[in-house]
Amino acid sequence: MTAPSAIRILRASDYRRMPWKNGGGETVEIAVYPANAGLDDFAWRISMAKVASDGPFSSFPGIDRTLSILEGAGMTLVIGDQAPVTLTHDTPPYPFAADIPTSAMLVDGPITDLNVMTRRNRSTHRVTRHVVNGTQILTTSEKTVTFILVQDAVEIVVGDGETHQLQPLDAMICDPSAADFTLKTDKSTTVYEIVLTA
Repeated sequence: MTAPSAIRILRASDYRRMPWKNGGGETVEIAVYPANAGLDDFAWRISMAKVASDGPFSSFPGIDRTLSILEGAGMTLVIGDQAPVTLTHDTPPYPFAADIPTSAMLVDGPITDLNVMTRRNRSTHRVTRHVVNGTQILTTSEKTVTFILVQDAVEIVVGDGETHQLQPLDAMICDPSAADFTLKTDKSTTVYEIVLTA
């Protein structure tokens, strides 16, 4: 397969920092669509946040979200009337509605999470956690945007040989186009694959 026409590399040092909607902490915004959209008008948004204390989550009407634990021992979520669920670095990404009252309790100290949000009437998403040790092939689609976030250094070979070096917490966006790409690592590392429609 040929390489996608639009590959964008996002460096962790360039991510935008902004306060939480409820003022309880700071979010590192990795990517948002449309570009420069705010919290009230994005179709999709990918961010990281450090959670240092127990407390409620911000409410986002009409938004679906998926949380993954990047660093730390984890946290327990209480979402509406559901039974509590504990997320750790080793658990799969956890999807839930962002407009249901939700609170978090830390397992053992601060954590950093990966947060993917999509607006229900405009976009959808799927988050898959891969543990890569050596090489792994992933495939992009002509109908979706593929987003990759790496926790450690990874080499990505796209299509016919275009190569990119990603450092910890760097990301890559592939705009809609069908292609295979290969992840290469020299040690076991966690890679998050986020597939978005918009």
